[in-house]
Amino acid sequence: MNPNQMNPVDMFNFAVWGVIFLTIVVQLFRSIRIVSTRTTLIVERLGKYKATLGPGFHVLMPFIDKVTALQDLREETIDVPPQECFSRDEVQVQVDGVIYMSVADPIKATYGVTDYRFAAMQLAMTTTRSVIGTLELDKTFEERDMISQAVVDTLNKAGEAWGVHVHRYEIKNIKPPHSVQNAMEKQVTAERERRAILARAEGDKQSRINTSEGTMRELINLSEGERQRLVNEAEGRASEILSLAIATASSLEKIGNAVVQPGGEEAIKLNMSEKFIDNIGHLADAHTSVIFPADLTNMSQLLKALDLHIDGGSSAHAATARE
Repeated sequence: MNPNQMNPVDMFNFAVWGVIFLTIVVQLFRSIRIVSTRTTLIVERLGKYKATLGPGFHVLMPFIDKVTALQDLREETIDVPPQECFSRDEVQVQVDGVIYMSVADPIKATYGVTDYRFAAMQLAMTTTRSVIGTLELDKTFEERDMISQAVVDTLNKAGEAWGVHVHRYEIKNIKPPHSVQNAMEKQVTAERERRAILARAEGDKQSRINTSEGTMRELINLSEGERQRLVNEAEGRASEILSLAIATASSLEKIGNAVVQPGGEEAIKLNMSEKFIDNIGHLADAHTSVIFPADLTNMSQLLKALDLHIDGGSSAHAATARE
């Protein structure tokens, strides 16, 4: 049929059937779905949840089944924008961070919350403000791990209903005001100078201690050496005295044995007389003045006064004994 010869009613019917045909073809193509790995599709049938399609080839019922959501199961990052927080000591700081999370339950992630990404970001911001409000400014820089762990715990509690799991939360920056930052830099500089002064003082103290300990040990060694020297000298003198005493005792013992022998007493007196006369001669050679209570010209009388006189018989016996 020539389109120019068709009446308006036929042309309208032809257009309607054409649209219907195209719609059917499009729906047939849309009913064929190929799902990639780590991805799921949420399918509804007549507005009611029907199934969750995993990786692979799937065919839906045209005009009845409808894909309402596509959930990516891979871990994703969500930037938490900078926000103003007040510490416990009423100092304003600017904090931002990053959330690392993934979808654990596609159904809850679709029907449990309107937008789990936005919800997680807002909850992280409010939790961060709450935790920083309990800490002083200096502690906020030291307790990053504690703040991050508090945000992760809070997000995972809420994530049970949202079908998501938060792996970690990292704080990127904590920026105090410029005036506070300058004061903190001065404080850090002063602390470093204080530590340097303490280190130098500790080194000087240790040096003095080492020097004094060295001097003390030197004095101890010197005193130990002096004591040992004195001990050795005393032991030497004691050994000398002991040897002299032993020799004297032996000599006296021999003299005593000689005295009891016949003519022994006369021999000893003769020996002592000779030594007495020799000593008088030596005194004359020494040019010294000595006063004797006796007349040296009468030697026999002097020896008799000293009980060193020996009579003739006894002299003979003594001479015989000495020979």
